[in-house]
Amino acid sequence: MPRTAEPTRRKILAAATRLFYGAGIRAVSLDEIAAAAGVTKKTLYYHFRSKDDLVGAYLAARDAPNLALFRRWFDEAGGDLADRVRAIFRNLARAARHPKWRGCGFLRTSVEYADLPGHPAIRTGIAHKKRVEAWLEEMLAADGIAGAPELSRQVMLLLDGSFAVVLLHRDPTYMETAGDAAFALITAAQGR
Repeated sequence: MPRTAEPTRRKILAAATRLFYGAGIRAVSLDEIAAAAGVTKKTLYYHFRSKDDLVGAYLAARDAPNLALFRRWFDEAGGDLADRVRAIFRNLARAARHPKWRGCGFLRTSVEYADLPGHPAIRTGIAHKKRVEAWLEEMLAADGIAGAPELSRQVMLLLDGSFAVVLLHRDPTYMETAGDAAFALITAAQGR
């Protein structure tokens, strides 16, 4: 792709991100994305072969920034490991209080494509969630916690479960409660 095409591709992806995150994948047409990006549908197809290709790019573009945000919240938090993991949940709860918050784009997309387990969007979502879990495992293991793989999986269940429950009830305190549970699990694993 020529270098001059990159700004157009980014503009299309930015429009798709806003629309997909706001309304859901299947609720948004390529015509709507093209109009929001200020391009023709032909231009959109020049940059993305299909809607599936665009959905894959949307999720891939969210992967690194989401993990970087978790890492930043973890690094900026005070206290020990348990406090720092709980800070991720507290920051998510704060974000969930924003009126435009729609939860985890990876989980919402997985629900829309649940009947297509081999879909690229599902594979991208799995890869993202595994990266977050591996990072948590790395942080737990670095603290000397035995059973870091199982504990990181438990924290992931709390994390993703809290996304679902907060979306259902529109009550971010569930995320804070999940953070308290993660804190308790980690503290117990530390032998405190």
